[in-house]
Amino acid sequence: MISPVNNINTNVKFTSGLANEEELKKHPVAIENTLPNRMFIEWEKLTNAMIVYPARGLEGSKNSNFYEFLTMGTIPYLVGSATLMAVFNSANKLFAANRDIKNANRFGNKMALGVLFYGLFKNASKNLVTKPVKWITGVDTEEPYAECKYKLPEFKDDSDLTSIEYHKVLESLEFPRWDVWYGDESKGIPRNYKFDKIAKKLGLGSNLNDSDQDVKPRVKEIAVKTGLAKSIASYLWAAVGIGIAVQKPWDNFFPTATAKFWNIKKFGQTLKDFGIAFKDSAVEFWKGAEGEKHFIPKHSGKILSGLALLTTVAGVLNAISRPHLPSRVTPDNVIDKKEKYVVN
Repeated sequence: MISPVNNINTNVKFTSGLANEEELKKHPVAIENTLPNRMFIEWEKLTNAMIVYPARGLEGSKNSNFYEFLTMGTIPYLVGSATLMAVFNSANKLFAANRDIKNANRFGNKMALGVLFYGLFKNASKNLVTKPVKWITGVDTEEPYAECKYKLPEFKDDSDLTSIEYHKVLESLEFPRWDVWYGDESKGIPRNYKFDKIAKKLGLGSNLNDSDQDVKPRVKEIAVKTGLAKSIASYLWAAVGIGIAVQKPWDNFFPTATAKFWNIKKFGQTLKDFGIAFKDSAVEFWKGAEGEKHFIPKHSGKILSGLALLTTVAGVLNAISRPHLPSRVTPDNVIDKKEKYVVN
């Protein structure tokens, strides 16, 4: 029998390997939202999506669930990206003239770099929205947690089958995992300590009787606004990444670049050249191609970058705005004790 979740220890750190399995079996464990932890979670989900979950689904396992289905959605995205890169590069060697081969390689390499920058800029730019919102309001809309799921026995002798799933506290706005934010009073952690911190940052006051009830509606509102801003801004920044990837300075980078990381000297020079090409391409994207006279092509980089930045700033400001504060109306504010009242 699985016991209901009452108190959650949100101080558990998650810096390497799996969280303590015995702790996870008792209740979900909040994960500190750091870059190493996020990388570990993504790597764990990716390897499972490539090996474990497909095998479980193909054999018709009764333990194959919706979480595994969604996690496997990463694989078509990666395969599609690789296919898009290959489409512009696989047939280059079939051209007859060397000049045609060079032109095709130049175009294909930029297209491949554009696919790479699209993914990097789209995902990295989300932090431009979520991090300021977290610093200002105390609400981390991307905070992850780990949860132990008990599986049904597949064979006669199976027992205590478990798997670990990674979710976000505010993954579902209809059913947020508020329980992960409550402290364990038996360990000296105040029950509402997380909500108290958020309430103070939001300007709702300190030492509130029920800070969780005051904070929850506001957190949902912040999560909705942050999600909208993140979605719009990330695609604009992805377009900026593609714009940088198609600039001329990359033409000087690809002929001498190498992916042979074991050749330390040459690979190190490749990394250095990559930094130079990226900087020069970003400058050219901002300033426009030299000799270009038409207004739109000349200033398209400025327009797109400015729009992405403006959308990001506007999204953050909208998320941290406070149009709906909880009502402070009490019976003492409504009823005048000096007057007489008749109850019909």
